[in-house]
Amino acid sequence: MKIAFVGKGGSGKTTLSSLFVRHLAATGVPVVAVDADINQHLGAALGLDEAEAAALPAMGDRLPLIKEYLRGSNPRIASAETMIKTTPPGEGSRLLRVREDNPVYDACARPVELDGDAVRLMVTGPFTDADLGVACYHSKTGAVELCLNHLVDGRGEYVVVDMTAGSDSFASGMFTRFDITFLVAEPTRKGVSVYRQYKEYARDFGVVVKVVGNKVQGREDVDFLRAEVGDDLLVTVGQSDWVRAMEKGRPPRFELLEDVNHSALRALRIAADATYELRDAERYTRQMVHFHLKNADAWGSARAGADLAAQVDPGFVLGESVTAPV
Repeated sequence: MKIAFVGKGGSGKTTLSSLFVRHLAATGVPVVAVDADINQHLGAALGLDEAEAAALPAMGDRLPLIKEYLRGSNPRIASAETMIKTTPPGEGSRLLRVREDNPVYDACARPVELDGDAVRLMVTGPFTDADLGVACYHSKTGAVELCLNHLVDGRGEYVVVDMTAGSDSFASGMFTRFDITFLVAEPTRKGVSVYRQYKEYARDFGVVVKVVGNKVQGREDVDFLRAEVGDDLLVTVGQSDWVRAMEKGRPPRFELLEDVNHSALRALRIAADATYELRDAERYTRQMVHFHLKNADAWGSARAGADLAAQVDPGFVLGESVTAPV
């Protein structure tokens, strides 16, 4: 299952995505966690110290390797240099699977131990001095989108992505890559404004959006969120002493998280698992191609000096049954 956490800056999306990753890991299922926000905080939320988090390999810095591996023997892609963030897979492309070992994971993923269970963590990488004034954050998150375009996952496998803040993810087609999107909203007007934007933008793409109310202090806050987002409100989360200790760098064992918050995390997983039956491989592939053609026409073909629309394999559908070359 591919799961995104979104929300405005400061809403608590990284904290909640890290709690969800811990919840999944505690049940022994395979998990790939991805920090797709250039403000890199997911590693710290999963318990890494500052030095460990800073040492994580940046996907953006390894984009040539990622492209070369995923290109495989696809005859429609002349070279790794002609691949852009939206390039879809086709016959001959290499695909990524949650449980496998591959050169992309070797280069970009690191295991993080969580109370005896390990997850793979991948990060886009932060802005560097070299990026300032000459690059946008999409130069980093493009690596995540390319990997998601080539990712095959099944029931009981989880990819959890901590997305960029606000509605910035709509600058690409990455918002369509998920089975479900959990939008973290505080019970304020600003808190629900991102929800309205997300819901509006996602409306025509079949994106499943559920709201997680955060920093909720009582019935009045719950009523406010319910009035603003209706049935999209899935669960609410309030004050947590466990989270406060985690933010101080001293997290207790995860089993000591408050019962009410364990219940909220179980509700998220139930909602995510339920979307498995809604999967439509043809629609998923069609949306991928849609955004690739838009990007190719707007800037990709001109930058690559080639017709990137020709990268689309019209007979290819990305689904669990598809096979790829080793």
